[in-house]
Amino acid sequence: MENDHSSSTFTPPRPPPPDEIAFFDVETTIPNRVGQGHCLLEFGAILVCKHRLVEVGSYSTLIKPDDLSLISAASVRCNGITKEAVSVAPSFSEVADSVYSILHGRVWAGHNILRFDCPRIREAFLKIGKSPPEPKGTIDTLPLLTQKFGRRAGNMKMATLAAYFGLGKQSHRSLDDVRMNLEVLKYCATVLFLESTASELSNDNSTDISSPLPNPNLNFMSDSTFVDRVTSVICDIGESNNLAADMETSLTPLIEKMAITFEEASVDRDGNLEPNMPEMLPCSSRTVQHHYNTSLDYLNPSLVLKSNIKATIFSANEHGFRMSLLYNEIPLQLCCIGLKVQFGISTKFVDHTGKPKLSIVLGASESLCQVLYACETVAQKSLIHFGSTSDWRPLIKKSSFSGSSIVRLNIPTSVNRDITTCLVEIYQKESSGNAKKLDLSKSNVDMLKSLFVPGNVLDAYFCVEVYDYQQYSGIRLVAKRLVIHHI
Repeated sequence: MENDHSSSTFTPPRPPPPDEIAFFDVETTIPNRVGQGHCLLEFGAILVCKHRLVEVGSYSTLIKPDDLSLISAASVRCNGITKEAVSVAPSFSEVADSVYSILHGRVWAGHNILRFDCPRIREAFLKIGKSPPEPKGTIDTLPLLTQKFGRRAGNMKMATLAAYFGLGKQSHRSLDDVRMNLEVLKYCATVLFLESTASELSNDNSTDISSPLPNPNLNFMSDSTFVDRVTSVICDIGESNNLAADMETSLTPLIEKMAITFEEASVDRDGNLEPNMPEMLPCSSRTVQHHYNTSLDYLNPSLVLKSNIKATIFSANEHGFRMSLLYNEIPLQLCCIGLKVQFGISTKFVDHTGKPKLSIVLGASESLCQVLYACETVAQKSLIHFGSTSDWRPLIKKSSFSGSSIVRLNIPTSVNRDITTCLVEIYQKESSGNAKKLDLSKSNVDMLKSLFVPGNVLDAYFCVEVYDYQQYSGIRLVAKRLVIHHI
């Protein structure tokens, strides 16, 4: 159907299978001051059959913001949506059910959606008091193509990629942009497949089967299972019309290998990628005892022999490398007594659906810093050895106030509607020396903030993790147990 920017339109699939991919895009106002936020002006989506990457349904609507004065001249220059254009458009509350039915439970796809579009969707639903849709997974073509296609097309913006392939000019309108996004993805996938196939042929199809890890220079399009599937993409873009005539054209394996699970990336509220990624694996395969002063499996940094710290890769794929830090062949976990809270609970960082990721900043002793420096050295060298080209993000920083070393400690949580459940054991140490385990089953962020006040002292039991994701790598500290001292 033709795109209609003046009203809501919907062409439903027959009936909508649950495994369709929802390519979507939003257009918003551009904030003209810090903290103003974005208002949705347009939402557009196409439902795509993942077996052939063809559109089976579409939806497009302009959205009237609560305050039309927020549509600035900069917003109009960006997407051409004026106050007059949206003055008779429905509000978000009027189209929310349609947006929800399109997005919820499907894989979400789009360009830069993890940093921008996904948080905007969640904000819009929370603003009207409705539960946001949840994805089955996400495919963000910006980090995906940056990693796989490289900078050969320039800055990797959609307009630049479209120009590179001769697909025309980007309109910065939602429905047009998602359709362009799909075409760019097809072109990039085909180029990568042809390049990898040519490379394999020139190497006489030889591979090193003795290596326990995938060749880090071999992209995900190189598998032989794609030979009879990617031909459908070639047909779609006019490169061939005979080769795939009688062949199965399913691109399911391609989509599955490209999918980025929605737990793998985070952004701050300004749309910047958080360098500290979520937990990769459990930090210890051994049972952790629950009594607060049990230090089994946790090491005092002053007793750690830095030469005994090793790194091991446990998976490698198109998203990066996953690595574990070991000490004497056991996952490294540390216990630090008497750390002072420098900055309390931060909710600056959120995952791509807008759920807060909590952390605190602690002063770091010299012995802890030395161990963490050793961890960084081992992890960074290992990543480089296995072919990672990600930018390394140091964990230890200097406080702008005291000049002392500080580190960020992540506090894992789960969020169900407005209830934040802390996944860390937290104890309150009383003046008698006894410690009482706190019941945080119905805690919220405000309650957690009251526990971690700057100046408070705590004992921290945590694991050290390595991340390598979306061209960023480093180590992160994840709390397992915290003991707050009596004040």
